[in-house]
Amino acid sequence: MFRRKRYDDLLEWKSTSNGKSAVLVEGARRVGKTTLVQGFASAEYADSIYIDFSKAPKAVLDLFLNEREDVDTFLRMLQLHYAKKLPERKSVIIFDEVQRFPVAREYVKHLVADGRFDYIETGSLISIRKNVDDIVIPSEEERLSLHPLDFDEYLWALGLDAYIDAVRDAFERRVPLPDLVHAKIMRLFNEYMLVGGMPQSVEAFAESKDFGPCDRVKRNILNLYLEDIGKFGGSEARRARALFQEVPGQLSAASKRFKFASARKGPEGGGTGRFEEYEPAIDWLEDAHLVNPCRLCTDPSVGLRLSEKASSLKLYMADTGLLVTLAFADGPRSMEVHRDIQFGRVSVNRGMLAENVVAQQLRSHGHALFYHAWEEPGQREGARPRPREIDFLVTRPYEDAAGKLRVSPVEVKSSKSYSTVSLDDFKRKYAKRAGSEIVLHPKQLRVDGDRMYLPLYMAGLL
Repeated sequence: MFRRKRYDDLLEWKSTSNGKSAVLVEGARRVGKTTLVQGFASAEYADSIYIDFSKAPKAVLDLFLNEREDVDTFLRMLQLHYAKKLPERKSVIIFDEVQRFPVAREYVKHLVADGRFDYIETGSLISIRKNVDDIVIPSEEERLSLHPLDFDEYLWALGLDAYIDAVRDAFERRVPLPDLVHAKIMRLFNEYMLVGGMPQSVEAFAESKDFGPCDRVKRNILNLYLEDIGKFGGSEARRARALFQEVPGQLSAASKRFKFASARKGPEGGGTGRFEEYEPAIDWLEDAHLVNPCRLCTDPSVGLRLSEKASSLKLYMADTGLLVTLAFADGPRSMEVHRDIQFGRVSVNRGMLAENVVAQQLRSHGHALFYHAWEEPGQREGARPRPREIDFLVTRPYEDAAGKLRVSPVEVKSSKSYSTVSLDDFKRKYAKRAGSEIVLHPKQLRVDGDRMYLPLYMAGLL
């Protein structure tokens, strides 16, 4: 079992809830939900019952259907079926893949009210309407989203814990790491972009130190996701599949804003290519934790959602390793491409990988994703307006405003040579609202006034 940050969140839920709420751990398939909750149950409780609703026997399902009116009878029969005598207030019952049997999720309300045991649910595709149409979602249910391993968790998995403390200390003190250490961590971060954060992929790479085995794992996961879209996507399946497969091509373009007309032209597209046609499919993919949408904020302020324009967005893959495999899946040289990307030996758009991995780190640390785009007037009369775009906006305390929240623009740079024209103009345009400016790049940490230049591997600390 890999060390996961959500374990600490489960510990906090257990101590603060004290049986008065259940917790639902939701996330994409193969992201490690079952492993996490089973490990937590084994370490933190005296005993447990584990029910996997993807293969639960009919006798267990019948208990939920026929014994709901009497919790005493239900719990007695459940323990008899699993040959368990659970100690009260020291045991947990796990409902795995609960979206496959919504009746069990609805019954959580009554089980929590009974108070004898704790309850942990896991689910993928859990919040999609078809899975909750006919039930009352329990108000006693807290939610935790489990994302692919972030960079810290990746280093934990490789036994490189010391680097995590060093990076955090350098960030907090705003001092660069020694050059040799920085170069080593950047190599690890490039490696992480290719391997990704899906636990099975990380495990395969940790065992073999080869991209081949982890790439085969990622191909299997992608095939599973495409099958899930077809199986569970309902009326949105065709468009959801088209959007999902179109992500690498859209991110590799100069402007990463999603062009729905391109998805329409694909083999699974169709329609007029308008956002309104694709909005339900985007919601489906986001609910399934397969993509991370980044929406346009038209008027940057601390309340980023107040000026959200949902129809103008960028779509990032939830896991950058899966993006790499989806983008370079064809041809016998795919493994060579993986190695060349890591060492910068091919002419490939590394920018899409850098932006995607930053989006992944921001999302896993609780940031909603927003970007900002505008036009500066032409430099002379009659000249064309000059387009500007900030990759991400985050709200952070600003030292020059007594620690109050301000909007921080974040620019992602994948190469060591770049310009910061958009960032310069943003600061002038929004001087009264903007906090510290952040450039994430492959080079060393440095601070220049209100602007911080941070190595890409520090994205998770924002």
